[in-house]
Amino acid sequence: MKLRDYRILLCALFIISSVSGQYKFTGTVTDQNNQPIDKAEIYNQNTGEQTITKSDGSFEFFDVQNGEYLVTIFNYDFDILEKRVEVNGDTKVDFKLNPLGEELSEVLITQRKAKVFELKQLKPVEGTAIYAGKKSEVVLLENALGNLASNNARQIYAQVAGLNIYENSVGGLQLNIGGRGLDPNRTANFNTRQNGYDISADVLGYPESYYTPPAEALSEIQVVRGAASLQYGTQFGGLINFKMKQPNPDKKIELVSRQSIGSFNLFTSFNSISGTVGKFSYYTYFNYKQGDGFRPNSNFDSKNIYTHLGYQLSDKTKLTGEFTYLNYLAKQPGGLTDTEFEENPDFSRRTRNWFKVDWKLFSLKLEHQFSKKTDFSLNFFGLDASRSALGFRGVPTDLNSNPITVNDEVDTEGNFVTPRDLIVGNFLNWGAEARLLSRYNLMGQESVFLIGSKYYQAKNDALQGAGSIGTDANFDLQGEAFPDYVNQSSFDFPNLNASVFGENIFKFSEKFSVTPGFRFEYIKTETKGEFANFFIDNAQNAEFLGIETDNRVFERSFFLFGLGASYKSNKGLEVYTNISQNYRSVTFNDIRIINPTFVIRPDISDEEGYTADLGLRGRVNNALTYDLSVFGLRYKDRIGEVFDDRARRVRGNIGDALIYGIESYANWNIANTFFADKTNYVLNTFVNLALTDSEYTRSEEPIEGNKVEFIPLINLKTGIGFGYKNFLGNVQFTHLSEQFTEVTNADRGLPGTKEEGTLGKIPSYSILDLSVSYSYKRFKLEAGINNLLDESYFTQRATGYPGPGIIPSAPISWYTTLQVKL
Repeated sequence: MKLRDYRILLCALFIISSVSGQYKFTGTVTDQNNQPIDKAEIYNQNTGEQTITKSDGSFEFFDVQNGEYLVTIFNYDFDILEKRVEVNGDTKVDFKLNPLGEELSEVLITQRKAKVFELKQLKPVEGTAIYAGKKSEVVLLENALGNLASNNARQIYAQVAGLNIYENSVGGLQLNIGGRGLDPNRTANFNTRQNGYDISADVLGYPESYYTPPAEALSEIQVVRGAASLQYGTQFGGLINFKMKQPNPDKKIELVSRQSIGSFNLFTSFNSISGTVGKFSYYTYFNYKQGDGFRPNSNFDSKNIYTHLGYQLSDKTKLTGEFTYLNYLAKQPGGLTDTEFEENPDFSRRTRNWFKVDWKLFSLKLEHQFSKKTDFSLNFFGLDASRSALGFRGVPTDLNSNPITVNDEVDTEGNFVTPRDLIVGNFLNWGAEARLLSRYNLMGQESVFLIGSKYYQAKNDALQGAGSIGTDANFDLQGEAFPDYVNQSSFDFPNLNASVFGENIFKFSEKFSVTPGFRFEYIKTETKGEFANFFIDNAQNAEFLGIETDNRVFERSFFLFGLGASYKSNKGLEVYTNISQNYRSVTFNDIRIINPTFVIRPDISDEEGYTADLGLRGRVNNALTYDLSVFGLRYKDRIGEVFDDRARRVRGNIGDALIYGIESYANWNIANTFFADKTNYVLNTFVNLALTDSEYTRSEEPIEGNKVEFIPLINLKTGIGFGYKNFLGNVQFTHLSEQFTEVTNADRGLPGTKEEGTLGKIPSYSILDLSVSYSYKRFKLEAGINNLLDESYFTQRATGYPGPGIIPSAPISWYTTLQVKL
């Protein structure tokens, strides 16, 4: 769709007629003795709106259209009540709740609530954000079972359709997820946020996430697909937003302590304190992790601190400040060739490769309600961080050998003599995002308007050169000792980004809405620095020629447009569709990393395209939740890697690609279906299946018709949850079919060649995980076995760090966690 077509559509939809017809729906919630019930949750399943009763048991919904609604009332001390309500003008309905027939544990009460309120998609409007008509999923951590201590992404994201996961981070220190043909490496193709603000290194210049919040600190994870580009950035992947746990509103002090141990000397300690005192609220935690990893040379040590402070300035205004600190050091065992992996996947050749991260995040947020129809938020945020990679990846001047199998040179006394390659990135950036959301009457319905703006400024630098010759984690540059080292560069990357975005939900009836939107982007990307120039002779040896400067400015501005629609029936069924333009800026990692075996095309430019979804989702009889959709992703000028006549990897715009498929999710609460009156029992099953295909449709390279990399045709996660009283358990099965890792679609590099290990596909694999938990009063014990069948598999072929080569995934392992809540 051309920009002119979008303008015509937007103009037509913004014609406003003054029509009224909204009413109030009010009432009270009491017990059998007519005593008011405080903090009962009332949920309108048709509209997705939710409110909480006041101390006198009263509640209010504003601007409700005439019609029939399914209303659910929940309180921890009473039976769930579900009732149909007819609204005809201003309507008042009183509800009476029955007490629980027996005393239930906190575990079962949480399960009961989950049956009603834990929907797997975002509401049309949440806070100052719009999600109507978008493909959205919510991972709810409140009662999740799985290896939370080590952030096991395979379990945590099991119910999000189509995600592809690199399982290469011991201890769950980094999250590596992609989907729909997007590279999972460090989640770089999503806009990654925490409580609504950016947490990656540089949103446009280097959008890689080296920090991932611990799952034990999260209340939910919001995933919105490519249509999120209008509100949250331009990325093809969409949005991932980590929502941290909030302060306990009912206690002055609440302490949660979780201590975990596991295979390979894993030990983690998570300790949090939260509470509310008057207008002041707080939540803080300290998380420590250490372990040896399942391969030699893979030990790690991590410290993570988070603090949230909130102050309710008035009934309509709240101020929140947050600080996050992460510091970890990890040893990296390096990659393997196919032959080495098949012989012994636990093998490690590298003894002196290290990776270090230091991450500091800041946020100050002001939320103000101008009226019951208009909300405003202003979020200031900043990042002061660094990451350092140090290791031996072969001799940089020898291009004939395989960097995976080349051994470190040692002298006659056994001391290393070859310097390690050192890459250091420093990230200093700040930004501000303002949002104004207002509800208004249009054609007898409540429509919603959102306008926002974001300013983002980054001052980053990257340094590459010769590291020390030792084995320790020494991240000091040794430039004076090795002045002719080939892989050396020093660059500053000042980036500036300003954007304005807007969306509007036009409700043409209580069932049907249309949501057009736009985003205007101004991007200024700069590189200032110098790099090593070298000559490669016919024998494939690299000769150092000297240092050259490279100063460039890349300035551009553009609009992105999108359109979504939603139709909701009275029976809990929603049909949704959206189409949104996407854009990926060239990153400074694309432009300038020095490696004789790796070439950057000088004309490399940004990627463009769009994402479209069409699906239906809903619930049946409070027992079956489902979401079935088809999608298409169109890439123009996709950035990728091909090989030149000297077998070097060449990175640039390699062509256009089409990615399409079906994503499906269903969760059946079997206990609710067959024995709803047996509240002590928990039994449910889910199936999450994505079928995805792709091809390169245009290219100057000989890859037209080939499959796009990082796309398994079959991506299946399924499982069964079960429980009785305080005991809960689940079994999860994961299967991914084979996928290619580069555009030639090669099966594998020939044994003994320099491409073995980095070239080839990822074979299919199947994983079985088991998790259980038992709660007793203030205590909770969790345990599980991951990769129960001890499958030998891998999910990544790294061309650089943490390899190069095959990065094996973990074999069978166990964990156990003891939680105390005071």
